[in-house]
Amino acid sequence: MSERVLTPRNRGFLFLDSHPAGCERLVADMWQECPAPDSEPAGAGPVALIIGSSAGYGLAATLAGLKRAGIRGVMVSFEKAPTERRTATAGWYRTAATAGIARDAGRDLVFLNGDAFSDAMKDQVADIVERRFGGRLDHLIYSVAAPRRTDPDTGAVYASVLKPIGRTNRTKTLVFDGQGVPEVREVETGQAEGDDVEQTVAVMGGADWERWIDRLAGRGLLAEGFTTAALSYIGSPLTEAIYRQGTIGTAKAHLEATARTLNRRLGETVGGRAVTSVNGAAVTQSSTAIPGIALYTGLLRGVLGEGLVPPVRQLAALWDQLTGAAALALDDEGRIRLDGWELTDDVQSAVAERWEAAATDTIAGLADLDWFRGEVRRLYGFSVPGVDYTAPVATDVPWPGQDSSPVMG
Repeated sequence: MSERVLTPRNRGFLFLDSHPAGCERLVADMWQECPAPDSEPAGAGPVALIIGSSAGYGLAATLAGLKRAGIRGVMVSFEKAPTERRTATAGWYRTAATAGIARDAGRDLVFLNGDAFSDAMKDQVADIVERRFGGRLDHLIYSVAAPRRTDPDTGAVYASVLKPIGRTNRTKTLVFDGQGVPEVREVETGQAEGDDVEQTVAVMGGADWERWIDRLAGRGLLAEGFTTAALSYIGSPLTEAIYRQGTIGTAKAHLEATARTLNRRLGETVGGRAVTSVNGAAVTQSSTAIPGIALYTGLLRGVLGEGLVPPVRQLAALWDQLTGAAALALDDEGRIRLDGWELTDDVQSAVAERWEAAATDTIAGLADLDWFRGEVRRLYGFSVPGVDYTAPVATDVPWPGQDSSPVMG
């Protein structure tokens, strides 16, 4: 077994390697952070499918589903295996750690590695639900953030972009130099052109979510009362030009329209429900790529401190609503809102004041930079408390219980 001493090597917010022991400890910490239910889930537990289970809110959904609802079922993600030169992706190691927690909890989870957009993956999941889990699926959580999608019908490849609509956008953003020194810069993002909006909607909108439901329903696999939730984000007025009013925001609006369509269909066919779940801000591998989001999140933490609600606690609340342990709390658009703590007038006013004052020479007193830097590093398994980073660590961790070859279209 290959063992190495791993040190973080990064280009901006992107790290070239991941630390297996750090990823394992991070998952264990998230498990401990998730509140336990008032009583242990009884019986075999509901059958769930989580698409995008290895990172961010999808990982939180997996761990919270295990702890709060006692789920069993299928988890889908797309990760790269270790090689002689490089470690596996962080999501690979997080998945291995999650599988260990599921085993210890006595829950039957199957982890698949491959392209969630492909019909081959949809068919593989359907086969497993049919053979292994009694042919009935109770819940589906959709948490996919991807740069590209291949349409299974046409073979067309769509690419998502992060651009404002109708005008160029200038915003502040936070960067760190090679020594970790913070700098606040202004960046300009050109407006969407040509078919940028349509391409982004094709990747990040509701088309694939609906295709999953169609495929599973066509096989007769949706249980009576089946519920599905797609994870979304609205965010602050400070970031809306590049996010909610930009190309990604248009895709999120399409996702929400898809939820309304699916909700009507599921209500008529299986007495089920489809919703979008609007989550609060978090440091994720996807969010750090969006101009302004790093600065905003650091400032938000500076305002809220420990009041910033971590993803696993938000997803615990989502599972309670999906399983009926708590009443559904929907807004006027039919969305579950888990971001109320972030978007209160007082919080947003305080963050806006700090945003205006934010500059390279003032940022240390306005944002929680140590926390933000640590969160970025922890995405890759570094800077996790309790891990000895001077010790060699095995990097060729196997994929849990399945062939590690990705399932493609």
